[in-house]
Amino acid sequence: MLGIVGESGSGKSVTALSIMKLLESPPAHYPNGKISFTSNGETRDLLGMSEQEIRAIRGKDISMIFQNPSTSLNPSHRCGQQVQEALMLHTTMTKEEARLEVISLFEQVDLPDPDRIFDSYPHMLSGGQIQRVMISMAISCKPKIIIADEPTTALDVTVQKTIIELLKNLQSTYGCAIIFISHDLGVINEIADEVLVMYKGRVVEKGSTRDLFLNAKDPYTKGLIACRPPLDRNTARLATVSNFLESESFDIVKFNEEHAISIFDTQNRNSSLVARANILEVKNLKKYYVKSRNWYGKAKSFTKAVDDVSFQVKQGETLGLVGESGSGKSTLGMSIVRMLDNISGQVIFEGKDLLTLDNRSMRLARKDIQVIFQDPYSALNPRMKIGVAIQEPMDVHNIYQKSERKQKTLELLELVGLSPEHYERYPHQFSGGQRQRISIARTLAVQPKFIICDESVSALDVSVQAQILNLLKDLQKQFGLTYLFISHDLSVIRFISDRIMVMKEGKAVEIGYKDEILDSPRTAYTQNLLASVPVLKF
Repeated sequence: MLGIVGESGSGKSVTALSIMKLLESPPAHYPNGKISFTSNGETRDLLGMSEQEIRAIRGKDISMIFQNPSTSLNPSHRCGQQVQEALMLHTTMTKEEARLEVISLFEQVDLPDPDRIFDSYPHMLSGGQIQRVMISMAISCKPKIIIADEPTTALDVTVQKTIIELLKNLQSTYGCAIIFISHDLGVINEIADEVLVMYKGRVVEKGSTRDLFLNAKDPYTKGLIACRPPLDRNTARLATVSNFLESESFDIVKFNEEHAISIFDTQNRNSSLVARANILEVKNLKKYYVKSRNWYGKAKSFTKAVDDVSFQVKQGETLGLVGESGSGKSTLGMSIVRMLDNISGQVIFEGKDLLTLDNRSMRLARKDIQVIFQDPYSALNPRMKIGVAIQEPMDVHNIYQKSERKQKTLELLELVGLSPEHYERYPHQFSGGQRQRISIARTLAVQPKFIICDESVSALDVSVQAQILNLLKDLQKQFGLTYLFISHDLSVIRFISDRIMVMKEGKAVEIGYKDEILDSPRTAYTQNLLASVPVLKF
């Protein structure tokens, strides 16, 4: 099991796609080098193969599990048929034999009710189930190599753990080699025998997993290891990769000591928050979706996405919201800002119940309550220059004089670590981390008091994640912001939060100060979440 790590743009996926010859050529061009693949005692150069020759190897001898399975599967075909097709292309099985083999594969990857899954379309399954379908397809022809490209990035920690264990079991069963690509060093530590670190298209360090993580030599590798939020202690700031790259003498031990948060610091912070007024109070909030209807169209059963949830958030506090996918975290966040219909209960923001406001009053209230979404690319208009996108909320809410707005936009760009020349660029011209900074600048444009961060760093590399988390803390201190921070990453939640609320199946099962929840969890569900977090420990 070879782990390949590095930031977005480091060349991990390009390397994997080159092995499969899945990059269009041109523009892809290989001026030198070779990719030697040995099968049945014969070694061949994959780069020199024709399209017909490589097609015989793809899926049969070398298979791939992609990062986003929902876009890798055909939405108009049933899941079982797509795996069945791979078997019929590469083997001599009949249609019925291939169907039985697919059912068997679904059982091997622990999919519930394999017959139902076979006849289901991708949109009818959860993220973890779709990934298991992709894994079934990858192992269907018993390949010699499986390339897993970020297969657990978008999954919550419990599903991620089961996928990791599944891949380990499949490797021991079939004896195949696995190339596992990830930017999460905790995952790599759990699964890989050897690690290869890439930076700007080059291999900067490689070795056994234990040796590399214990004795990293390259500054970039040291930075990747250091910028992951710790789960076992509190810190005020995270080191970034740039700290290591800009200074060879950067001392991470000294940095951690300087920014450590003691028990007394935490107690003082908690005491100060108790004395503050509630900025948000949620009472008995419910959001149900119709699950099934009778013959007359009347609802028979419901999915309780948010089920009688109550909590308060203090002025200037960060409440972390955690739970598995489908636990109701994002639905709760969207219900607070009334981006969903048919909600019951009370959402009292600064003394006003948002659920009773008319549309005009709610639009005005949204000036004070903003959302930073998970995917900044889809949250920004691709046809709108980012300067205009940031300035647009000022125009809508009539903030500042018209002549001042461009200057305020330039100031916001600098505030979030971007440059004035970025004003005229479009979203596609930025990296993922830069786009998230643009989204934050747009959020700050209306001078909000309360910000809902909905998985706002989960899709980012650990190095970029550290920068964004530091920025969010700095902005909170500077402007007195209050956050509801939604995430499935408990390490991130520990770093950013004052208190934590744990959700399961639409209910709040546990709420308290972060040290209480993470160091002494009361419920088995929270204990399982913590046990599933991959960590760098030897």
